[in-house]
Amino acid sequence: MASVSVIIVNYNGGEALQRCLAALATQTLVPDEVFLVDNASQDGSGEEAARAFPSITYLPQDQNLGFAAGNNVAARQAKGDWLALLNPDAYPEPDWLAELVEGTRRHPDAVAFGSLQLMAEDLGRIDGAGDCFHALGSPYRGHHGWPREAEPPEGFVLSPCAAAALYRRDAFEAAGGFDERFFCYSEDVDLGMRLFAQHGPAVHLPKAIVLHEGSKITGRISPFTIYHGHRNRLWAWAKNAPPLLFWGLMPAQALLTLFLGLSFLRRGVAGAYLRGVRDALRSLPAMRRARRPLSTGLFARYLVWSPVKLRRRSVKLRTQR
Repeated sequence: MASVSVIIVNYNGGEALQRCLAALATQTLVPDEVFLVDNASQDGSGEEAARAFPSITYLPQDQNLGFAAGNNVAARQAKGDWLALLNPDAYPEPDWLAELVEGTRRHPDAVAFGSLQLMAEDLGRIDGAGDCFHALGSPYRGHHGWPREAEPPEGFVLSPCAAAALYRRDAFEAAGGFDERFFCYSEDVDLGMRLFAQHGPAVHLPKAIVLHEGSKITGRISPFTIYHGHRNRLWAWAKNAPPLLFWGLMPAQALLTLFLGLSFLRRGVAGAYLRGVRDALRSLPAMRRARRPLSTGLFARYLVWSPVKLRRRSVKLRTQR
């Protein structure tokens, strides 16, 4: 039997964290260990959770390290063959972990697996079914907002969403874990593309189900989310795109960046967006130097090319590797 270490990174998770851990305690497949990394929460949620669930390994931090570094902290201590990552606002169904591990048996060559995320506030709608990357340089959760009955089948995707994902620990370590410069947002897409380059695509497992609230703590259009989301989407593309695609698609991506800036200007949050783009551009040379070789042809097959599919958040899923 494969051993599994579950990692939860918390920051002011409040009642959501309690609900997450309570759902994890009902798993039909009991994890070998559970790590709770608390990024200096100010609401006492980390300490409260450690008291309520004494079997977990509690790792309090003296500052907010971010999602990327927080997961790396626990991964360095984990002993499991597999790392199961779970957001504090993601609530797994009882057979979630069992379905993930069963998926590793059906796909022994894969090193990353993703879950079907349903909207916690509306179980009839999908929150995500694998991470996608549009050729315009925009990552997104596949099938976000689609009705539940339209859920995609089991298949291969570019990357799993780390809100509820499983990674083979040795592959995670060999890839260097999450890039801590990202802090949060798109760090999972960046890791997913690095694993994709070495091991091929990730696997979407529709029977591994979590209920996800999504940006419950940071907010969907807060300055924090806008800054990190758009800085990091540019970083993820620059760091991973093959040269032919990076340079060839740059004019189209510049137009998208301008369009988004005008959109955020109308919403009154252009300042955070412009700071994110500015900081991304300043670091582009460093990100390109960190790039690992990725097959242009293979990557292009997993990119989303249609603007309509981007607008509809359609998942890019293949039934064969």
